[in-house]
Amino acid sequence: MRKATVILGGLIISLVLFRGAALAADKFGYVDLSRIFSEYNKTKGYDKTLTDKEKVYTDERDKKVADLKAFQDKLALLNDKEREAKGAELQAKVKEFQEADRQKQAVLRKEQDEKMKEILKDIEEAVKKYSEKEGYTLVFNDRVLVYQTKSMDITNEIVDILNGGAKK
Repeated sequence: MRKATVILGGLIISLVLFRGAALAADKFGYVDLSRIFSEYNKTKGYDKTLTDKEKVYTDERDKKVADLKAFQDKLALLNDKEREAKGAELQAKVKEFQEADRQKQAVLRKEQDEKMKEILKDIEEAVKKYSEKEGYTLVFNDRVLVYQTKSMDITNEIVDILNGGAKK
């Protein structure tokens, strides 16, 4: 019985040492995903495009709000009978404006989400390509790590890959 325990103990120690040696051969790295995202040229381009579209939309929206406000101000000057008749028209215009506003906001949000997904896919592909080339076993997002050494940070390399590919 004692011999079996010694053999079993030796086997367990061997497995632990073997696994430890295997882990030592693994290569780990991490990336600062938010920094990659913000330094990626494609992100900057998409941000500018979306900001421009949002500005055009905001300008149009402000003009429509001003028109509704002017209509409402004119309504206040009318007598009760005319105000009642035009009040329904104002309510219809407000309802139409609100629906169009919701739809436009949804379109802008959808476009932003699609662009973010595209950028995240690019980042994922760049990390995979670099990791395979350099022999990394695991690459983590720095936000899930409690502690990391700068020597394992491959953020700059990924940014370089992405921006090199974006220029082509």
